[in-house]
Amino acid sequence: MKILLVFDFDNTIIDDNSDTWIVQCAPEKKLPIELQDSYEKGFWTEFMGRVFKYLGDEGVREDEMKRAVTSMPFTLGMVELLNFIRKNKDKFDCIIISDSNSVFIDWVLEATGFHDVFDKVFTNPAAFDSNGHLTVENYHAHSCSRCPKNLCKNVVLVEFIDKQSQQGVNYTRIVYIGDGGNDVCPVTFLKKSDVAMPRKGYTLQKTLSRMSQNLEPMESSVVVWSSGVEIISHLQFLIKD
Repeated sequence: MKILLVFDFDNTIIDDNSDTWIVQCAPEKKLPIELQDSYEKGFWTEFMGRVFKYLGDEGVREDEMKRAVTSMPFTLGMVELLNFIRKNKDKFDCIIISDSNSVFIDWVLEATGFHDVFDKVFTNPAAFDSNGHLTVENYHAHSCSRCPKNLCKNVVLVEFIDKQSQQGVNYTRIVYIGDGGNDVCPVTFLKKSDVAMPRKGYTLQKTLSRMSQNLEPMESSVVVWSSGVEIISHLQFLIKD
């Protein structure tokens, strides 16, 4: 039986947010104020659709976007961590659940040669249309009131685990590695043997420590990290068990 590793992408695998990073392709590296102001809470994917349309209208082409996205730095220690997972693939299954989009994540994994580390990527589907504009859709519809309209990471995780167990694949534990507000929902459903690994100083860690101060129940253990190397040593400890 393997351990399931669940990764967020933005500010976790890469040390930035791919959606805000792409703005450097815009004229003067910024968006018009009315476009910036059009964002509504919970509707980020729709907002990014408008951003991509604007970039396309301004003549920003696929290769230029690809250059920008693949220049994003990896988070400290992540390359070492992904190499460690690759060496120990017999002990881990590894998935990404991200609010970025399929084009950006593909570009990064392809450019860095880490596609083979991940068994599945769950994210908002994106594609270039016939005008060369990048379009993006919501990953799914769901009824979770805590999550943005396009993606509840907990629903995705539960569906994946159910599907795996129907095929006879069960996990000894889940290790969830993330940073953001939309990682709170899946983390609160983790069980006793599972591990939540929030990135130090980011929203997920702050929310979890606030929850523990308010004595809100959390079953899983919480291990904070700032570098992928710290995650490696925790995983080494888990596979010794």
